[in-house]
Amino acid sequence: MVALLRSVNVGGRNRVPMAELRALAESLGFGSVQTYVQSGNLVFTGSGSAASVARSLEEGIATAFGLDVAVVVRKADQLARILGSNPFAVPGVDPKTVHVTFLAGQPASERAEELIRTAAGAGPDRTFGDDRFELAGTEVFLHCPGGYGVTKLNNAFFERRTGVAATTRNWRTVTTLGTMAGLEIADHATG
Repeated sequence: MVALLRSVNVGGRNRVPMAELRALAESLGFGSVQTYVQSGNLVFTGSGSAASVARSLEEGIATAFGLDVAVVVRKADQLARILGSNPFAVPGVDPKTVHVTFLAGQPASERAEELIRTAAGAGPDRTFGDDRFELAGTEVFLHCPGGYGVTKLNNAFFERRTGVAATTRNWRTVTTLGTMAGLEIADHATG
């Protein structure tokens, strides 16, 4: 499984040291716990639904760190599907411009339909410039040629429109988490 924490860091606000996060996950009964970079990415083994694991981690983080942090969990098969279906992770596209926004749940159908209509209308010289996105279930695939740091297609944008918590990872992080979870990554997916 892979757990993605929203808005945590190692210093300042929402501070969650990765060593303590690993220890917390182990204390909750998860095995082979690893973290990747300092922004709240966990890879581990365990059982239960993705939603129940996310709730367990959220409650543990609230108790241990006093923080209300959204946690998004994907099982290995879900991550494999994500890695194999990103429409922007193709040869010729700089992987540094590709991201995935992970939604904590399925948006209501009317919100998802509106978001799909928004994506279809996005294009050059429109609201999102050259940035593109595609909703696929509980993931939003992003292509931001100008960089994620300047796009309007950020977590807040998708949270407002879907009504669910969201957290975004760059494509390199997604593929690295997949490798850590024991998945085979297609050569073109990593750039």
